Amino acid sequence: MRLAAVFSDHMVVQREQAIPVWGWAEAGTRVTVTLAGVSAEATAGADGRWQAMLPALPAGGPHTLTANALTVHDVLVGEVWICSGQSNMEWPFGSVNDAETEVAACTDDALRFFTVPKLAVTTAPDDVNATWVTSTPQNAPAFSAVGYFFARKLRAALGVPVGMLHTSWGGTVAEAWTSLEALAAEPATAELVDRYNREVNGDPADMEAFRAAYTAWERAEILTNPEDAGYPQGWADPATDTTAWPRMTLPTLWQNAGLNFNGVLWFRTAVDLPASWAGRPLTLRIGAVDKSDTTYFNNVRVGGLSIADDPNAWCTQREYTVPGELITTGKNVIAVRAFSNIYGGGLHGPAGFMSIAPADEPGAALSLASDWAYQIEHNFGLRPLTPAPPMPWGPDNANTPAALYHGMIAPLIPYALRGAIWYQGESNADRPEQYQKLFPAMIRDWRTRWGYDFGFYFVQLANFIAGSNRWPELREAQTMTLAVPHTGMAVITDIGEPRDIHPRNKQDVGLRLALAALHGTYGQDVTPSGPLFAGCAVEGDAVRVRFAYADGLVAHGALDGFVLAGTDRVFHPAQARIDGATVVVTAAAVPAPAAVRYAWEDDPPCPLYNAANLPASPFRSDDWPWGTTTMPDATAVAVG
Repeated sequence: MRLAAVFSDHMVVQREQAIPVWGWAEAGTRVTVTLAGVSAEATAGADGRWQAMLPALPAGGPHTLTANALTVHDVLVGEVWICSGQSNMEWPFGSVNDAETEVAACTDDALRFFTVPKLAVTTAPDDVNATWVTSTPQNAPAFSAVGYFFARKLRAALGVPVGMLHTSWGGTVAEAWTSLEALAAEPATAELVDRYNREVNGDPADMEAFRAAYTAWERAEILTNPEDAGYPQGWADPATDTTAWPRMTLPTLWQNAGLNFNGVLWFRTAVDLPASWAGRPLTLRIGAVDKSDTTYFNNVRVGGLSIADDPNAWCTQREYTVPGELITTGKNVIAVRAFSNIYGGGLHGPAGFMSIAPADEPGAALSLASDWAYQIEHNFGLRPLTPAPPMPWGPDNANTPAALYHGMIAPLIPYALRGAIWYQGESNADRPEQYQKLFPAMIRDWRTRWGYDFGFYFVQLANFIAGSNRWPELREAQTMTLAVPHTGMAVITDIGEPRDIHPRNKQDVGLRLALAALHGTYGQDVTPSGPLFAGCAVEGDAVRVRFAYADGLVAHGALDGFVLAGTDRVFHPAQARIDGATVVVTAAAVPAPAAVRYAWEDDPPCPLYNAANLPASPFRSDDWPWGTTTMPDATAVAVG
């Protein structure tokens, strides 16, 4: 007999709501489940599955849950939420701004996480392989950062335990998180199911042909880590003189320091260690290295991680043990060989995770965030990649429709929960019209599967120089989803990073999601959102714009970001002024305005806020089709 994995030590169950508990046993087995003085019974069916329904409980604990002879310890009753999406939801807590300080503060035993392993399949398994963990400095670095900061705010506001079911996968599309039945029922996504039926049930030779084509593409396009040419030259040797080497302040990507190429760089720093450290094992932390590293201490390799071994190596914090016999009093040399074959490269921190300390005395750590000497081993330049051959849909392809719903959502149903938070959209930004229907269909699908309309709160895309994708229109599709009942949106076009699709400020993302939930789900008197477009009216040569959540409109700096167009659909920069709860927009070049837009760019200015210090969402008043408008400074590509 066994319980589903989500019923494990340190779990959090939903308060004030009936609690389904399930597992498997021999057919016909009678199961009695008991928690906090209440009990329920069930009988295992022919397939061995049983499910008991405990009555609602108030917040509290710790309790013990029993199911016949099985026992689950340290069970809390509180609030349970799903956090899901792609890489910005997956982004680990240990890589956020001020990570060292934040991680050290993760000592709240009543905040807990259950992280679902990545699994893309065409048939749902009955269970997942995971356990609950508590919030400690040891566990926290692997948490979803957004999920953590959301939960922390709920803990502070509600005063009850909070459990997060974390299920996310970077680079994935929304249709992968949606059931086939829901996709087939929505006209805008039905064609995805048609393609699914062709590819998933197609000729196995198609997959073999793909693998051969992908291998050929990879050999031609993706640089491999070359043979180490630096170590034989003594670049890790303390005796080597590096006074003539150029220097770089770490942490940073080397592209941010002006080295705009892919390849291999060596980084070196010398540290003077106290005499009391001699002979003691040390913990060396160099932060995350994008993509692969080999790390040396006094010319001896002490660690390394390759992108070939771990696809997440580019954002994984490196922590290595330096044997005591390598330690000398005074000067010691740390050398890191960093290889990157695409995008950014180098030691990108964060700074708080670059240190060295005795393994038994972490409080004595010396910071390694400083100027390091560097040397270029290989400069491969920058080569634009040709598109990779598309992988047929099926098992192991995370973007197969329903594949992540099957592998990472369905096994959690019907675990009692209060709601969901969602951070995704980047991977659907080339199809904003479809997303207008797909995203609401996914929300309805999850609610239907659970059997109730739980709160659903999501993050609008941040500011980012996206290039060819249609980020303004994808943000619009997200905003349109607010028409679905019991939803809310966190606007973050003011806290992204123009050249980094993974902004490190996850604190404000989690906070803004929590404000929406506290208002929408818990009925608290908090402002849930920044100003949202609520309509406009032409007044002569001006347009007056109205907003929801417009109390205390204020501009942080110049009120830029507004543009106007006449019936010619050519937009011009506009002047804007706040007038009470409205904004009045004019442009000398547009004496007869027909449309107004705000922050309608990939990386827009975003100066308009309300009294709650929450930013206004980008918007447009027109519905002119893509490609039929001209935005300011447009060149060959229209962005409307």
